Amino acid sequence: MDIYQFAMQMEKDGENYYRQLAKEVTGSGLAKIFTMLADEEVRHYQVVEELRRRESKPQLGDATILKDVKNVFSAMRDEKEQLFVDTTAASNSYRKACTIEADSEKFYRENAAQATDSHEQKVFARLAQEEANHLRIMETILEFVSRPEPGNWLEDAEWVHLDQY
Repeated sequence: MDIYQFAMQMEKDGENYYRQLAKEVTGSGLAKIFTMLADEEVRHYQVVEELRRRESKPQLGDATILKDVKNVFSAMRDEKEQLFVDTTAASNSYRKACTIEADSEKFYRENAAQATDSHEQKVFARLAQEEANHLRIMETILEFVSRPEPGNWLEDAEWVHLDQY
């Protein structure tokens, strides 16, 4: 399997995982975030597929997911969304998502370093950064559900986790 096929499969697996998480969560805010992450993985898949075909030089538009996720968290806080989270199962699922994102980031960074084509190098580096952003989002969600009372965290959140990136 070449790196493009591997990356495309990795992105497809990530999409499927986030769509499954969106189905399992009870809160509409978290479901929305997981759907946004799944949609990002679809976008990554398409970019890698374009790289593989070498028919064009794919461009990654500006990713707004960090701002969008922050807005969803703010809306959850403002609406005082009630969340009923099985913290053990959710934490395990979200830790797995963190591992997936960390592995994806590492894969793209390594391939950016090895790429001989400067455009491909830039695309892989950008994908690595976007995967790092996904990791930060998942770490924030993991922290959120790991709190004794997740809803209270929404009240006190300063969003420094997402503002840094």
